[in-house]
Amino acid sequence: MADKVFVVGVGMTAFGRSPDRSLRSLGREATLNALRDAGVGPRDVGVLVCGTARSGMLQGRESGVGQLVGWELGINQIPVYNVKNYCASGSTSFDVARLAVASGEHDVALAIGLEKLTARAGKGATLTSDGMEIEGDLGFSPPAYFGMLARRHMEQYGTTREQMAMVTVKNRRFSAHNPYTQYKDQVTVDEVLAAKPIAEPLTLLDCCPTTDGAAAAVLVSERVLDRLRVRARAVKVEASVLRTGIYEQLKDMTTFELDVRSSRLAYENAGIGPEDVDVAEVHDAFTIAEITHYEDLGLCAKGEGGQFVESGASDLGGKVAVSTSGGLLTRGHPLGATGLAQVHEIVMQLRGEAGERQVDGAKVGLTHVAGGFMENDIATSAVALLSR
Repeated sequence: MADKVFVVGVGMTAFGRSPDRSLRSLGREATLNALRDAGVGPRDVGVLVCGTARSGMLQGRESGVGQLVGWELGINQIPVYNVKNYCASGSTSFDVARLAVASGEHDVALAIGLEKLTARAGKGATLTSDGMEIEGDLGFSPPAYFGMLARRHMEQYGTTREQMAMVTVKNRRFSAHNPYTQYKDQVTVDEVLAAKPIAEPLTLLDCCPTTDGAAAAVLVSERVLDRLRVRARAVKVEASVLRTGIYEQLKDMTTFELDVRSSRLAYENAGIGPEDVDVAEVHDAFTIAEITHYEDLGLCAKGEGGQFVESGASDLGGKVAVSTSGGLLTRGHPLGATGLAQVHEIVMQLRGEAGERQVDGAKVGLTHVAGGFMENDIATSAVALLSR
């Protein structure tokens, strides 16, 4: 039987444009914050897992980012794993760290995710998924894809542009109370609709920004909770699922079959249903993406995502509060750091430490990241469920 795994410390940097900061300094800050939050030292760490999506290509550091960050903190002579898995790189580092603890091989694992996108080689060029350069030259990019998805969702289910804009308005309202977010100014539905066009029908305010940042988490086994005196900070990892797609040309682009499968497996493994989730962080890189994820993750029925946000069901006091950190749309999306920034928010919520964006009585939280594209399917999906 797998050992129980707990998150006992989380940390991150402020997300935003940090042209003068290095990967090293971003990773150091986030990791120190996580260790301090847990109340453990660098020498307590038995294994380190580091996730970056594009930093090797864009920052001239193809290998060893985890060793680089560990060296900064005096973490050495332990296993270090560097993982790259599209936008799910941070979620992958979290899952590998969880596996290392659940296996009984290690009692303390450190998961790190980081990315630096605002100062990079090829700045201004489209960031396409690895292996899709030809498609990129022909016009494929994430905004183009989600623009088409939005049009199809509007046609098929009656979703409106106003409902999409409400996602940004909601998430900006949360973001104003999160010290780590890139954007804190409030916007209206009309301002979202009138913003610079990006990919019809999406405007600039329907899309996540380019961002730098890092996040980290400390995971431990149940047997060391008391020895390390971290039980009071512990949040249980009920399930963590990472799956790849079937890579087929799917006919219905308004749903991501892989997200449906991975979330159902996570619910099954945890013995928790979507109706039990109090707070969720989803891959809301675009407003229509959050609406689609409501549906695929089982938070509402298929086709009802637009009505879900309009009714307030995804806001504080609603059925399940979604993107309380501000989400990718306003917190920012430094690819490799995103999954662990989501863990940071859920841990804060379950501890009751989220301040003015706190979900009252939150007991169960969900994180979700979808990464990459292959053959009109997403390449990987990561879903985790945590409880307090």
